[in-house]
Amino acid sequence: MMASRAGGVETITETPLPAPVPLYGLPAWQADHGVLAGITARGAGSGREFDLGLWSDAPVGEVMSRWRAFRQALPGFAAVVLGNQVHGADVETVDAGRGWIQIEGVDGWVTTTPGILLTVTVADCIPVYLDVPGRGVALLHAGWRGTAAGILGAGLERLLRASGAQPADVVMHCGVGICGGCYEVGSEVVTGCGAPAEGSGPWHLDLRSRLAAQAADLGIERISASSWCSAHDRPRFYSHRASGGSDGRMVAFIGMG
Repeated sequence: MMASRAGGVETITETPLPAPVPLYGLPAWQADHGVLAGITARGAGSGREFDLGLWSDAPVGEVMSRWRAFRQALPGFAAVVLGNQVHGADVETVDAGRGWIQIEGVDGWVTTTPGILLTVTVADCIPVYLDVPGRGVALLHAGWRGTAAGILGAGLERLLRASGAQPADVVMHCGVGICGGCYEVGSEVVTGCGAPAEGSGPWHLDLRSRLAAQAADLGIERISASSWCSAHDRPRFYSHRASGGSDGRMVAFIGMG
């Protein structure tokens, strides 16, 4: 895992994890915090390969076989939490259960229980990982709508309430997603996320930078961002924007071992 620092935000390059399925992760989080955090990847080949999108035109048997392989690659977790995301700011706490736990209409999760794996599906939106070492973790699905709606603040509030922590105790990482250079948007998207839409456009929005700025305003001091772009690194990852809407989905995950 390579890292550098600029403007108070550490840049981290997620690295492949040793697993029978394509996974990239943050080994330092596991070594330092006892937290497994990462994301699935496209895998070998030029097609949709290890697509984990649940709402797609792929045969159900193929998709569920890939999800089963994903779960088997992370055997230390008795429960996997997932949902049909709606680009909102609702966050739920899940601290008990086994097997598959699916809740509709939720874009973020919190747990203080080891053995529960939180997941969100992404293909350009930013997975935001939050960790209070030894006490709790959260995972948020942050596209521009969720960023504008304040999902980071909602997730942080719920994590702090569950863990009894303060914002300065939290470690945050903005994971694999589309970079600002590849994300051309309308002025309403830029202003909705709290940045000025200067000039006549076209405008580009760096969601990770906006989320890092929000995090700093909320009192989070340890912030990092991935160097990977789901669009221009599409041979490794999936991108809804770069594929014209035809690509598969990755699954971001975090859990306390």
